[in-house]
Amino acid sequence: MSQLFTGRRAAAALVTAALLVPLTACGNDDGAKDKGAEKSGSSAVPKADLTVLAASSLTDVFEKAGAVYEKEHPGTKVHFSFAGSQELAAQVREGAPADAVVTADTKTMDGLKADVGAPTVIAKNRLVIATGEGNPKKIDNLKALTDSKLKVVLAASEVPVGRYSKQVLDAQKLKVKPVSQEPNVRAVLSKVELGEADAGLVYKTDAATAPKKVDAVDIPDAQNAVASYPAAPLKASQHTAAAAAFVKWLSTPEAQKVLQQAGFQRP
Repeated sequence: MSQLFTGRRAAAALVTAALLVPLTACGNDDGAKDKGAEKSGSSAVPKADLTVLAASSLTDVFEKAGAVYEKEHPGTKVHFSFAGSQELAAQVREGAPADAVVTADTKTMDGLKADVGAPTVIAKNRLVIATGEGNPKKIDNLKALTDSKLKVVLAASEVPVGRYSKQVLDAQKLKVKPVSQEPNVRAVLSKVELGEADAGLVYKTDAATAPKKVDAVDIPDAQNAVASYPAAPLKASQHTAAAAAFVKWLSTPEAQKVLQQAGFQRP
């Protein structure tokens, strides 16, 4: 009887051991996956299709930055919608489906406190005078823009670059009568590129995107304005973790390298 009981116990032990083997193996696989995720870093970021609202002056550099981000985070796609910062703010308030926003000034971002997470300044910029290629009108300083014979174009005052332009001109007590006021910095640049204006105030990085069509006349730092670019995830995002990860990435060495190669300054 005791031998029979002992045999049954041994058989039960073998069955139990057989059942535990696959469970243990599964546990080891999960552990390996977790370690792999921690090691790779990027795999810990949720995959998502992100929509980022960004200031017009970020058009070229963000297309490059987005490609770098997607390469570092397989499975994630970043789509950009570019416009003047005031337009972006209006889109956010109207509930446009998006995940993050980057403006060309802190004032616009401050007005979105109810709609965004904590903002982070990711870059800075300065103004230059954009002229036709070869600077045919020989414009060499801000005062030259007051010449009534010149066709000068500026951004509208509600646009960040328009406010910066006004700040710079007012500080020098210069009265400039623009032939038009544009909705964003790229529209100002376009007018100069097409020869519809002799000069315009744009960001240094925008002038750098058209080296064969415009010249950039530097403005001394003492007379210039510094533009700050804050980025923030949107509270209404359907991909909050992924949006926050992208905004955080914009401050990493990889992202900063792309921004600085395009002429943006460190935040």
